[in-house]
Amino acid sequence: MSVVTLGLSGAVGHDPAAALFVDGKLIAAIEEERLIRRKHAKDELPYHAARQCMKMAGLRGSDVTHIAIPYAPISLFNKARWHYAYRHWYAPDRSIDSLFNGNRRYRRYLKELRELVERLHISNTSTELVPVEHQLAHASSCYHLNESKEKTAIFCVDSKGEYSNVLLAYGQQGNIEKVKEFYNPDSLCGMYAALTDYLGFEILDGEFKVMGIAPFGDPEKYDLSALAEFDGKHFKVNNKLISTVGLRRYKAKSKGHYFSKKLVDMLGPRRAGNLMEDPYVHYAAAIQKLYEDIAVGLVTHYLGDVLEETGRLAVAGTGSMNIRLNNRLSGLPQVKEYVVHPACSDAGTAIGAASYSVRKLGIEIEPVPNMFLGPNFSNDECIEACLMHRDKPQWEVLPFPHEKAAELLAHGQPVAWFRGRMEFGARALGNRSILANPNQTGIIEAINHQVKFREHWRPFSPSIIDSVAKDFLPQNHCDEYMCISLPVSSRWQERYPVVVYEDGTTRAQVVNEENNPDFYRLLKAFQDRTGHGLLINATLSRPGEALVCTPEDAVNMFMGTDLNYMILENLLVTKREESDTW
Repeated sequence: MSVVTLGLSGAVGHDPAAALFVDGKLIAAIEEERLIRRKHAKDELPYHAARQCMKMAGLRGSDVTHIAIPYAPISLFNKARWHYAYRHWYAPDRSIDSLFNGNRRYRRYLKELRELVERLHISNTSTELVPVEHQLAHASSCYHLNESKEKTAIFCVDSKGEYSNVLLAYGQQGNIEKVKEFYNPDSLCGMYAALTDYLGFEILDGEFKVMGIAPFGDPEKYDLSALAEFDGKHFKVNNKLISTVGLRRYKAKSKGHYFSKKLVDMLGPRRAGNLMEDPYVHYAAAIQKLYEDIAVGLVTHYLGDVLEETGRLAVAGTGSMNIRLNNRLSGLPQVKEYVVHPACSDAGTAIGAASYSVRKLGIEIEPVPNMFLGPNFSNDECIEACLMHRDKPQWEVLPFPHEKAAELLAHGQPVAWFRGRMEFGARALGNRSILANPNQTGIIEAINHQVKFREHWRPFSPSIIDSVAKDFLPQNHCDEYMCISLPVSSRWQERYPVVVYEDGTTRAQVVNEENNPDFYRLLKAFQDRTGHGLLINATLSRPGEALVCTPEDAVNMFMGTDLNYMILENLLVTKREESDTW
């Protein structure tokens, strides 16, 4: 009998997802936001995602033998609860509650989970529930899916779990051994999130903007070291300034923020105007540098001996979505192999909790060649989506869709590209993408005008065929998932300036034929036609929306933008021309 493990994330209130393993093979993984069309799907459980995973695997709820969740009860005798209570002494209600009612969120989640299991027709009696500590789920997602015979240093930097938000550990022979944990409110991600909030952005999405603007500022112009104390070993945030609760929180228009009025007194008013102005652009640079410096210090101190032994470092957690941090860590002299889980957010803990559960049973995890883990759709379903849309887009079935797309791209047209199984994780990897020719004059303005409406300083990223990447990226680093910013050689910076960031780096997806054959074929067709082996690659979505999942989602998005062409499986979809007659 097969071991069927369903991993479910969403216990901390955002990014619910489901992942399904049959024995040691990851069969499917889907984020709930993509199915209900609400980004981050806050306060939802992964009902639709779980149903879709089971449908794709051809299984029923009664076939599930294990449910793994990335949230576990924490004992009263665990120092995590006492640390939280001690550090929040100024809010006695929070402090006492953390000690004597510290697992209330877990209990509430179990109640919600029972209701979800009933809706999914999963047996409460024959299915085993496996609670996995949140940071261990993150750790498993990067370690067990990339397990090596060598010892692997593991660094998880995350926003929120039960109590722990930073985990330093190592993996060996399938086991994860903790070295050091840091608990709320002493959080690296919390420090970054507080400044994100101060700089006028929404937490969970705004961190990307702060990271993006950082290269335009001078990190030495303003000193933010008062936000956190790090002596080379111990890390502690100043919760008189940030990561505040209760009466310490700064409030404006009845909304509480993740910083105090003392921070506003120190730095000036919360940003309301242009981020590029002094001092805010320099604050962005300073918080990015502080974030990197502390992370490097923690990894070096606590995991240095493991890195000296094997040179292998795996990172996960929401904070590892910071591509500049990944650049710093991967460039450490001790690091020879750097592994980032491509779904670093809490959605990825659905995979991590399930893989941890499977590995604890002694089952080895099969290598996962790519992140195309969602549903795919037939040409007939795509045609039906066009026929059912109220604006009646035009469509035709193409014998050679890759060649047609390459022709359109060569002539300077951005193309919406929808083919194969949907990606899992934050990045568009060539199955749900908006693609464009990086050599076309004014292409960034065209993409922003037609669909993205992004700030002028926010760059786009390239997808590069592997044969070209060897020259494009001087470090010869093969990142298939756009997780690391890497320096671009000066010759290529001059040739493709639209995909190079302010600091001379780029976040590139290196595409090879073995793991990504369909997208590779398109890049090869474009290269054969133009001589250029790379394309601009942006997510197939409108601002504020989740990545499209179904043909209906794709047609709705396409018709709601000024894009002119979309490849929908083997269909070429275009807008119906306006009639000149009444």
